[in-house]
Amino acid sequence: MKVGLIIICIFTLAGCTSIKVTPLDRSYELSHVCIENNEKVIVSDFVGVIEDSFKDHSISTELYSGETPVHCKYILKYTALQSWDMALYLSHAELRLFKGNTRIAYAEYHLRGKGGFSLVKWASVESKMKPVVDKLLAQY
Repeated sequence: MKVGLIIICIFTLAGCTSIKVTPLDRSYELSHVCIENNEKVIVSDFVGVIEDSFKDHSISTELYSGETPVHCKYILKYTALQSWDMALYLSHAELRLFKGNTRIAYAEYHLRGKGGFSLVKWASVESKMKPVVDKLLAQY
């Protein structure tokens, strides 16, 4: 009985995080990305964390709304969702990188079961998304 309870506790508190990444191939020689502003995303500091993470890989960014600027060769589209459990926290995010209309890289962060009883669910957006962007841009 006790062993079963311990196993359940371990699985409940263990990492419920899923990260799926199709990394960007080095052949694209990426140096600048235009980030399409998603007004539906209300996760505070999400875009700032993404911009800083790209900068850490020596890739400049610019945020735009509306029509894609003509000079933007590479476009990053994103979504991020929050959940509530005594406080708001990031529970799901996707990053889709395009060259023109072709998706060239993809990354997803997802808390299975919205994090369950894991305390990790309340971690900062930076601690959740920086490793995801690092995997996305591993060749840079």
